[in-house]
Amino acid sequence: MLIGLFSELDAAGGVQRAGRHIAAVMKEFADSRGMECRLLSLNDSRELHRMSVGEREFVFTGCERGKTRLAATAVRAARRHAKLVLAAHPNLAPVVQAMHVVSPRMKSIVCTHGVEVWEPLSLLRRRSLRKANLVLAPSQNTADHVAAIQTVPSTRIRVLPWALDPQFETLVAQARVPLPANFPRSPVVFTVGRWLATERYKGMDTLITALPRLLTRWPELQLVLAGDGDDRPWLEDLAEKNGITRHVQFLAKLSYAELASCYAACDIFALPSRGEGFGLVYLEAMALGKPVIGGAHGGAPEVIQDGVTGYLVQHGDAIQLATCIETLLSDPALAHKMGERGRERVENEFRFSVFAKSLKKILREQCGS
Repeated sequence: MLIGLFSELDAAGGVQRAGRHIAAVMKEFADSRGMECRLLSLNDSRELHRMSVGEREFVFTGCERGKTRLAATAVRAARRHAKLVLAAHPNLAPVVQAMHVVSPRMKSIVCTHGVEVWEPLSLLRRRSLRKANLVLAPSQNTADHVAAIQTVPSTRIRVLPWALDPQFETLVAQARVPLPANFPRSPVVFTVGRWLATERYKGMDTLITALPRLLTRWPELQLVLAGDGDDRPWLEDLAEKNGITRHVQFLAKLSYAELASCYAACDIFALPSRGEGFGLVYLEAMALGKPVIGGAHGGAPEVIQDGVTGYLVQHGDAIQLATCIETLLSDPALAHKMGERGRERVENEFRFSVFAKSLKKILREQCGS
């Protein structure tokens, strides 16, 4: 048996999307080897869910935020000659150790993502993470944090970059759905992310404060923020204080197809974050041939090639951010060339098929050992 543990699968967000990718590949791998695959999710509703990633379908059971229920179900599954367990978040590592009590020969993999391992985990979680046979990280930066801060031996850490979603790959090739009614005409700087007070590190406030510097030369420039969250009033107030309310548009609850249309219609994608362990939104913008601006922090520099596919800026530096946006707006040929280089990089390095092949190799190695 192959067992997968997830914090949440049926929800928006990069961690959730990466989890769905892992679940789909685990199910495909298990089927190819005649193994049973049991997938459990902590926060999803208590029922059997059926989902798909591209043409890959999988079923998982939700535990409705019941930590004890998840642990008990996982331990029962481990008793049934479990070969391997993969926990898709380090917070689930203690459950893996509980499973080892009843199945000591079972191999274990724990996935990390970014900011959650950039600071010391609790003692229990850190100890549990160190006991895993293999720890996966989406970037070398996160892998370095896992080694230095969580003291996991580097020999047991592997970098596995996340991938563009197969559904998004299909949307890139298809005709666009209509843009949201209030999506403005070009020129547009576009950004995507949750509007939460706990995630102000994403730098959406810096985008707003950089805008006045640009409006003197491009008076019709618009900033479009796609996402959702309780921090929207704070961002709206910031736009009002800067006198740019009519130049800032908020788009909430977009479908994946609408999001793809927004990427296609914008001129520049920017998320000057200091906390991205990888940054799936950068891949989405690059797949549609857009130059991208990201923070010179975390895993973003491993996705964005500074001066080649876009620019990297220091978090909170509105002047540097405005200068990069101005450079791209002033030179459409440069912006187009950067966008095309980004598209080529996604095609060559970040397609889902590349991710699936790499993860299957890791699963095969662990099962074989």
